[in-house]
Amino acid sequence: MHAQASPNAEIKIALVGCGGRGSGAAAQSLDLPGTKLVAVADAFPDNAQNAANALKQQFGDRVDIPQERVFAGFDAYKGAIDAADVVLLCTPPGFRPAHFEYAVQQGKHVFMEKPVAVDGPGIRKVIEAAKVADQKKLKVVCGLQRRYQNSYLETLKRIEDGAIGDFVSSQVYWVSGGVWVRDRKDGMSEMEYQMRNWYYFNWICGDHICEQHVHNLDVSNWFKKALPVKAVGMGGRTKRVGKNYGEIYDHFYVEYTYADGTVMNSQSRHWDGVWSKVSESIAGTTGFAYPGMIKDRSGKVTWRFRGQDNNPYQTEHDVLYDHIRNDKPINNAQYTAESTLTAILGRMACYTGAEVTWEQALNSDLDTMPKSLAWDADPGPRPGPDGMYPCPIPGSSKVA
Repeated sequence: MHAQASPNAEIKIALVGCGGRGSGAAAQSLDLPGTKLVAVADAFPDNAQNAANALKQQFGDRVDIPQERVFAGFDAYKGAIDAADVVLLCTPPGFRPAHFEYAVQQGKHVFMEKPVAVDGPGIRKVIEAAKVADQKKLKVVCGLQRRYQNSYLETLKRIEDGAIGDFVSSQVYWVSGGVWVRDRKDGMSEMEYQMRNWYYFNWICGDHICEQHVHNLDVSNWFKKALPVKAVGMGGRTKRVGKNYGEIYDHFYVEYTYADGTVMNSQSRHWDGVWSKVSESIAGTTGFAYPGMIKDRSGKVTWRFRGQDNNPYQTEHDVLYDHIRNDKPINNAQYTAESTLTAILGRMACYTGAEVTWEQALNSDLDTMPKSLAWDADPGPRPGPDGMYPCPIPGSSKVA
């Protein structure tokens, strides 16, 4: 299709990555008139077929996926992308740079989930593809949904109007009990195990500071209108230690510094049964901002969001298709890449124990992607004789 679709034209959609988030994104696209899901792709045939069946049951004729457009395998994304006008990129993030690059090359509009990469080479690939997308007038929306949420947008307006004075610092949190674990089954190759249990391997996930905490890091960068220039931090594994938890940490603390010397303090943690928080706060010279609320320095609430909050996951798709149909420019890839790199920067600082600069993270030549993608290929990380995967050790680890 051309960069613009007429208001009544049917828009063909392909879903790449058929997990829960991918199926949710497909449903949000299909909630809009004039859209049809025509292809699905996943590394695993069962995931692809199950998603196609479930969406067909939910949306009926709005889902038109014959067997030849149910794609499976490591190259499945190409067939699905080729079949559609808009692609939903919802695989684990290690694959996102290659998938985004191909979608742009093929002239497709894109919705892609955060984060958009797991290492410096991936970030650079996304940034270059984003430039090409602009040249082709393609529309790109990314899954940092807080940027589409009314309460956050109204809070930002008040900060911009001076409600808390000048930015002093931010505190951002994704402190929760952690996510699923999938056990190893008899007969699994190492590649299949890591693909099924993808959250616990850096080449495909980037650690939870990248996969989850990117949301909160993005809010600080967005409200500050700046990017950190360096980071120091600490982290490790305390509770989620065992054969099922791969190579990642279960907690991070990072101090990010912006160019003007102000700081962002970041906490991300996967411990169950303890204090939890997923939010952000901004400290200013005259007050504090929280999502949907402003306080003065004495702690008195001076403004609270009273409007109608929206479902930002749906709004992302509403905005994407509006911009496609009316040929309005939109491309979220640059800021999503920058906030993803913020997470990668923090991970590098914690894994190595060193102060790491933005430029070091961006220009890192550490490419975590396996040399080949096949079910019998070597994914890289390997368990030791005790079944445990090596974990980065600050001060001696070169893995960042």
